[in-house]
Amino acid sequence: MTVKFTKMQGLGNDYLYVYGPVPDQVEELCIRLSDRHFGAGSDGMIFISPSASADFSMRIFNADGSEAMMCGNGIRCVGKYVFDKGYTDKTDLRIETRSGIRHLTLFVEDGAVKEAEVDMGTGVLSEPRNLSVSDHDFTCYPVSVGNPHAVIFTASEDEKEPETYGPLIECHEAFLPDRTNVEFVRVLEDGALRMRVWERGSGITMACGTGACASAFAAVKLGFCSYDTPIRVDLDGGSLLIRVQKDDRILMRGPAAFVFEGEACDDLLSSIR
Repeated sequence: MTVKFTKMQGLGNDYLYVYGPVPDQVEELCIRLSDRHFGAGSDGMIFISPSASADFSMRIFNADGSEAMMCGNGIRCVGKYVFDKGYTDKTDLRIETRSGIRHLTLFVEDGAVKEAEVDMGTGVLSEPRNLSVSDHDFTCYPVSVGNPHAVIFTASEDEKEPETYGPLIECHEAFLPDRTNVEFVRVLEDGALRMRVWERGSGITMACGTGACASAFAAVKLGFCSYDTPIRVDLDGGSLLIRVQKDDRILMRGPAAFVFEGEACDDLLSSIR
């Protein structure tokens, strides 16, 4: 087994990208390569391949080896990967995911993709859930944008909240058996949103594209933000622009970037075989 990968990031949400089939040992491989001390370091791995129903397909694996349904930052990087590496010359792409086919528009400068806009599909907001977690009570707004989210609006920003309460809410009985991503969101004076995230299967990450979409969708539905207006969502790694249309479809625009190319060493691979 030889594993060559490209590390990419969207607002600091970093994955190792492989063009090719998913190996049988993907769970252990992902855990080892994602380790930030003993591996390459990432929030997980994304495998890209041709698709019979779209231009390309992507499969996403979290840092703990579990498979995810969708990744907003990841799919933008997929668009940059296939265009910049010459697998396509199209700037409008259809990408097959476990959440269905998603449409990308690539914005190219000097022959390379700088940003991408993704049609993330239709959001769904469920009835709020009041949870008692450890020493704190939360009102969570469950949102589906192809994967599950629990959006929590806060009056002020507590840096410890995601790390302290995120893992407890992720695995709370209200969200079992699938678990959930958890967003802590503050509405800013200019109508933008400040969001921190605990990602299901990965923990604290610099950004979460689907989380930004879920947060903006909930904010529109609750009257904090408006339909058909770009909403800036500020994450630890930077900002995304989210627009919720009146038909509840969500558009996300943001950057994608290469970090480095790598190859898993024989010592790591031999321990997996």
